[in-house]
Amino acid sequence: MFLSPLHAYVYLIYGTSLCFNITSETADRGAAVLIRALEPIAGLELMRERRGVGRERDLCRGPGRLAQALAIDRSLDGRYLPTDAEVWLARGERGRAPIGKSSRIGISRAAERPLRFYERGNPFVSGPRSLSP
Repeated sequence: MFLSPLHAYVYLIYGTSLCFNITSETADRGAAVLIRALEPIAGLELMRERRGVGRERDLCRGPGRLAQALAIDRSLDGRYLPTDAEVWLARGERGRAPIGKSSRIGISRAAERPLRFYERGNPFVSGPRSLSP
């Protein structure tokens, strides 16, 4: 997490799930964006096989589910995403969407700080049902 911006930061949480983050500050600063969910648009059958679920909505909704569906493992940790051939970032097909913000989930310290951002109205958003109708 202490690398320059746009590096993958992959770590194990609770001893069971991997989380995928993208570093976001200068080197040695220790800041990243946790990728909590995505809307799957390709490779759905492979994701279903990896996750063992059929519902498209449940394939990548939540950081652990997302990592499992995309076969993200610790070998991706530290990779520079703009030039990596195996992992990359892509612009959304729909263009800009309305962005919502909410308090953080699953933590007690500074939980009220609005540091969680999501696409409003997208059913693939993780967290409370009110955020993903």
